[in-house]
Amino acid sequence: MQTIIDFILESVGDLGYFGIFVMMLLESSFIPFPSEIVMIPAGYLAHKGEINFFLAIFFGILGSLSGALINYFLALYFGREILIKYGKYFFFQESTMKKMEAFFTKHGNISTFSGRLIPVVRQYISLPAGVGKMNLPLFCFYTSLGAGIWVIILTTLGYFLGQNEELLKQYLHFIILSLLVLVGFGILIYIYKQKKS
Repeated sequence: MQTIIDFILESVGDLGYFGIFVMMLLESSFIPFPSEIVMIPAGYLAHKGEINFFLAIFFGILGSLSGALINYFLALYFGREILIKYGKYFFFQESTMKKMEAFFTKHGNISTFSGRLIPVVRQYISLPAGVGKMNLPLFCFYTSLGAGIWVIILTTLGYFLGQNEELLKQYLHFIILSLLVLVGFGILIYIYKQKKS
């Protein structure tokens, strides 16, 4: 694990903001690439004064949005059949697509916000949004908002906790659970308001 951390730190340090952007773009698209191993080291490097904290967050969000837009336009222009047919080469199964579609159908447009805070869901929630031809400005807004919250949390963790792996795991586990509870609560409020209106 320490070797991986050192490699990511070196990569982010060498490539700078462009590296953060590219790795977060990959994380947000088809390629399974955990954002934790990008933004936490970025926060640590910001703590050391090697990069700017706010610029790291900005390029993290920009990369996340760009990756989500790739998925959105792939789904919009090629449709679900093509995605399912060739998705297996990128570790994407039809069962995953069905789960994302069910999540999107159940929660509506706001799922592109809440989904960004849920592991695994955040990589693929853009696909049903593209298939469903969700309003693009609204998609960008919700995606950036959800991605922004996650990126800020991870970067802040890296900034204050540094390379203490055990402490990071402890806090990250707690934060993920808290986010899931908050997302669930937010969705319930949204559904309640939708039914009421």
